[in-house]
Amino acid sequence: MRTVIIDTGPLVAFLNRRDRHHVWAAEQFGALAPPLLTCEAVLSEAAYLVRGLAGGPEAILEFVARGVVKPAFRLQEEVTAVKALMRRYARDLADACLVRMSEIHSDCVVLTSDSEFRDVHRRHGRQVIPTLLPPDAKRRRR
Repeated sequence: MRTVIIDTGPLVAFLNRRDRHHVWAAEQFGALAPPLLTCEAVLSEAAYLVRGLAGGPEAILEFVARGVVKPAFRLQEEVTAVKALMRRYARDLADACLVRMSEIHSDCVVLTSDSEFRDVHRRHGRQVIPTLLPPDAKRRRR
């Protein structure tokens, strides 16, 4: 079984029934075996983005408490690589951490609604990152 690394988008979409990717995210959560690996930067982004939903930030923490999502990245140990990724691609901290996680877990797939993981981001400088994307994923605006 492939390691699944989860990005912010599917976490937010699963919790927000009005999100355009909610149904897709719910299907993914139902089909994938936990734990879904992530980094604390993703959890922080997700908690911030669901702050307007009743119990939103607590639901993010509940994913962790129940073992559905597992923070499995030690930034302190990977800071040099993450800094290099951020310099090279001008990506945000969460994306850089996830790209680095995809380098560490070579058998992984990244569960994301961000098509940049398919179209722009590369691991080891040139390798396409395997992704699970919603059919209508569009590049997010910066």
